[in-house]
Amino acid sequence: MGVWGFVKTQFVVHLLIGFVFVLSGLIINFIQLCTVPLWSINKQAYRRLNCRLAYSLWSQLVMLLEWWSGTKCTLFTDQQTVDHFGKEHVIIILNHNFEIDFLCGWTMCERFGVLGVSVRSISLLSPLSV
Repeated sequence: MGVWGFVKTQFVVHLLIGFVFVLSGLIINFIQLCTVPLWSINKQAYRRLNCRLAYSLWSQLVMLLEWWSGTKCTLFTDQQTVDHFGKEHVIIILNHNFEIDFLCGWTMCERFGVLGVSVRSISLLSPLSV
C-alpha cells in the first residue's frame, strides 16, 4: 500500500470528503433555490443552469468512484450502438445488482457526455452494463 492507499484509509480524509460534499451540496441547492424566479422568465435558461449545478454535485460522486475505489466500468457493445449514444433516448439494464451500480451508470454517462441530461434533452434512465 502506497502513500495514496494510506491516505484513503484515514478517517480524517473520509470526514473531509464528506464535509466538502455536504457543504457543496448545500451551496448548490441554495443557488438552485435562487434561480426559481428565472423559471417564469426563461424556462430553457432555468433548466440549463440547474442542470449544470446538479452536474457539479453529481460529478463529485463520479470522481469518488473512479479515484477512491478504483472501480473499472466496462461497456460491452458494438460501435454502431456507441454511435447512437447522446443522440437517442435509451434504457440500458445492468446484468447484476449492487449498491454502487448507479454510480457506475453515472460514470458511463460522464464518459459519453450525457450526465447532464437536460442540456441535450437526453434521457439515460438507468445505468449502463458494467
